[in-house]
Amino acid sequence: MAWFRGTSNRGFSSWGHQSLLLVVELVTIVLLCCMTVYSVGEVQTHNFIIQSTRVTRLCKTINVITVNGQLPGPTLEVNNGDTLIINAVNRARYNVTLHWHGIRQIRTGWADGPEFVTQCPIRPGGSYTYRFTIENQEGTLWWHAHSSWLRATVYGALIIHPKPGASYPFTKPKREAPIILGEWWNRNPIDVVNQATRTGAAPNISDAYTINGQPGDLYNCSSKDTVVIPVASGETNLFRIINAALNAELFFKIANHKFTVVAVDASYTKPYTTDVLMIAPGQTTDLLVTADQAPGRYYIAARAYASNINVAFDNTTTTAILQYQGLPCPAPGTSAPQPIMPSLPFYNDTNTATRFTTSLRSLNSREFPARVPQSVDENLFFTVGLGLFNCRTGQMCGGPNNTRFAASVNNISFALPQSLSILQAHTYGVNGVFTRDFPRVPPVQFDYTAQNVSRALWQPVRGTRVKQMKFGSVVQVVLQGTNIVNGENHPMHLHGHDFYVLAEGFGNFNPSRDTSNFNLVDPPLRNTMGVPINGWAVIRFVADNPGVWLMHCHFDVHINWGLAMVFLVENGISELESLEPPPIDLPPC
Repeated sequence: MAWFRGTSNRGFSSWGHQSLLLVVELVTIVLLCCMTVYSVGEVQTHNFIIQSTRVTRLCKTINVITVNGQLPGPTLEVNNGDTLIINAVNRARYNVTLHWHGIRQIRTGWADGPEFVTQCPIRPGGSYTYRFTIENQEGTLWWHAHSSWLRATVYGALIIHPKPGASYPFTKPKREAPIILGEWWNRNPIDVVNQATRTGAAPNISDAYTINGQPGDLYNCSSKDTVVIPVASGETNLFRIINAALNAELFFKIANHKFTVVAVDASYTKPYTTDVLMIAPGQTTDLLVTADQAPGRYYIAARAYASNINVAFDNTTTTAILQYQGLPCPAPGTSAPQPIMPSLPFYNDTNTATRFTTSLRSLNSREFPARVPQSVDENLFFTVGLGLFNCRTGQMCGGPNNTRFAASVNNISFALPQSLSILQAHTYGVNGVFTRDFPRVPPVQFDYTAQNVSRALWQPVRGTRVKQMKFGSVVQVVLQGTNIVNGENHPMHLHGHDFYVLAEGFGNFNPSRDTSNFNLVDPPLRNTMGVPINGWAVIRFVADNPGVWLMHCHFDVHINWGLAMVFLVENGISELESLEPPPIDLPPC
């Protein structure tokens, strides 16, 4: 399989022979005729068959859930302005939903995907058609399952090219390649998380990291399948890096090569040259890499950034090979020379991670201006971190001192409803599914990053609460990490919106001191932001997308424990400021 694609070639994956899809496609035609907003781009239709597939990694063959039998799943390539129609058919034995990570979903929140937030899951044997238009977005995003831990193997790249006739705001690369970082277990990932849920313990760590689905040379039984990316001397290529790992932030390097960051989370940045990046789960980073070294073989490598090494983590290293074309063939009976290995940062090198994240700036050009709201309507302060629930009487639990691990935002440990999605309950006026009283500030103020936080603050309250906001309001959120149980870097992802990262720092946020350091000129625009270990980050966005939008930690273990909340954005005045009606094929609850 060729990992590179020339910028003029467009590859699309599609299945056209399943009679099971005929009904779904008829429904799609009816719904497209009723759409209130028409796309000026192309309409692309893809069939995603979610199924069990035999996959061999690390000397073992196990059944995992895939899309169309592929790991990673199909790469979707579109232009800004195109409409995507994804016919999802669930032939697996688990409930499933699909999320189009970073897509704004303007007025199409029904296609966003998080289970029991915007839809009920697609049951085994069921189907659902996701329909949405790419509006004013370019760059690298991705798609993944948003049910349980199916994201471990159900994911793929979503690449948005400029509109026809438009170009990148940088020199056109010779070739492009998605590089998707993942995580692999030698067990069914659903069994891993289910076991942890039963006991309240932390789930087992992964057995490997992967690059485009393969662990690489440093793992058993993996060398023959190591991904090789060919390059020609002197050419500049675009690497689209995606972190699809479940629970790991990762350092990424290419031996002996520097690279220039030109975009993050499908938002262009001022060019920033470095030799290392830190990328959190959910984030994407576009790199220009020039093949300017002596022709040879160079490892592309990634391993964990574990902000707190006292927390168990996978300390292995995944590799691919950057290989210059034209190298002489090995002599008979010999192997190719060993690739050069980069020197990766130490696992808890927070200084390197921080240097990277704080060096990013929006491009802020005439074509791509940074429209940073200068005034704020909603000032919110959210604590994010871990906690513990007491074990039920007579039960043995796997957390510290016979407890269950928990997590929370403003001391509310988010609980998914089980009978109806939040968006359906909101749309149909169904009571009892959620409440609208999510707190603007934590219920108790304390020294959030102290070494010994009072045990009285360790147990959160479970609830399904939302924060309701008026359409068009400017929202600023201080995300304050806590040191309850353990401090960690938390990658927070907001659905349905991009946000500007105005500032980040360590310790407790101090408005009288830290507000003066806000970048209101060219802050990076993101959809996923790492809140520093025992620190804080400030984000700002316009609530201009009606619907229900999940904000959560993109460590799947933490969202399982409740590190999430929901914004409910009211409809505006006009039809174009209002959520579209629910699709007729929305999965039943």
